[in-house]
Amino acid sequence: MEKKCIMIGVTGGIAVYKICSLVSSLKKKGHEVHVLMTKEAEEFVSALTFQTLSGQRVIRDMFSVDFQPDVHHISLAKKAECFVLAPATANIIAKVSHGIADDMLTTTFLAADCPKIIVPAMNTGMLENPITQDNIETCRKYGMHILESASGYLACGDTGKGRLPEPDVILDKIESVIEQDRWMKGKKILVTAGPTREELDPVRYLTNHSSGKMGYALAKAARNLGAEVTLVSGQTNLAVPADMEFVSVFSAADMAEAVLSRSDDMDAVIMAAAVADYTPAEKAENKIKKSEGEFSIAMKRTTDILQNLGDRKKDGQVLIGFAMETENPLSNAAGKLEKKNADYIIANSINEEGAGFQVDTNSVTIISRDHQERLGLLSKEETAEKILAYCLGKE
Repeated sequence: MEKKCIMIGVTGGIAVYKICSLVSSLKKKGHEVHVLMTKEAEEFVSALTFQTLSGQRVIRDMFSVDFQPDVHHISLAKKAECFVLAPATANIIAKVSHGIADDMLTTTFLAADCPKIIVPAMNTGMLENPITQDNIETCRKYGMHILESASGYLACGDTGKGRLPEPDVILDKIESVIEQDRWMKGKKILVTAGPTREELDPVRYLTNHSSGKMGYALAKAARNLGAEVTLVSGQTNLAVPADMEFVSVFSAADMAEAVLSRSDDMDAVIMAAAVADYTPAEKAENKIKKSEGEFSIAMKRTTDILQNLGDRKKDGQVLIGFAMETENPLSNAAGKLEKKNADYIIANSINEEGAGFQVDTNSVTIISRDHQERLGLLSKEETAEKILAYCLGKE
């Protein structure tokens, strides 16, 4: 993703501390980050903290003479490629929804002509007040992106909606907004991710080590590039990505139903999930008790989702499978390509350092019927972007 200049407007809510992590993450990704703070925000976190994390002077004072001799809020507004208000209090939302510009933050926000994201965070009663809701809708009407508040325990002691989403959720929303190369616009993509769980009894299940990171990276990359994305995911510890249809499943049978019922409408299906090949022939009604001697489980085959997709693939639809191997990854993946009638198989080996489950990198080879393209060790985000470009035809 191209690096951007991102403005973070921080206002006076207790959740300001979460924005420290957001600023740090944006900086690590190479973005230029500028933080603008209200005086109230400084009561919670110091400007020095944000200055250290961003590497940029924090903007606070409308009338400071410490800057270059230009109209500073205008120069910042022109520079901004994304402007995020987080946490956005009821007060700041009321101001920006009505064009009030009475400090450095609001004047810069009003002058900026770039994508804007508002992340409300406040007491449930304040958030649900009809005035606040009207102000949020006004912001949405003017083209601003609204990231919905999370629910849970609030600083005031109440439980309800109004929590600031976690930093990785805000980061995901920013990345969904700032990408300008939307070459996948108009395409409908289905991605599967994560493991399936096959129940043995009410207590136990069989599963695998998949974290879901590769599938989620593919879904996010496709969304960022303009596609309409459906993500069918097994149980993971990853945050639900913004701006896509999310379908949570448990077992291989659940995943088969979710995928096969939607696949006909898709321009491409990417099967990145680690789907169980076998499931217990019967699920015990009660917990299986320990006994003397050995124990064996009768197993039966699950639905082969990739095979079903290959058998019914419509003209023009692209089918991409994954093959995680422990030996002969390229030859096994090539055989899978032919057998399943896939267009591409993404092959990797769990034995290769930096590839496989539970890590943030991958090393894959894209296999088609007439070519093999090795990508080498990359982050899973970079791997996802290259897979999409190679398999779905970006020139």
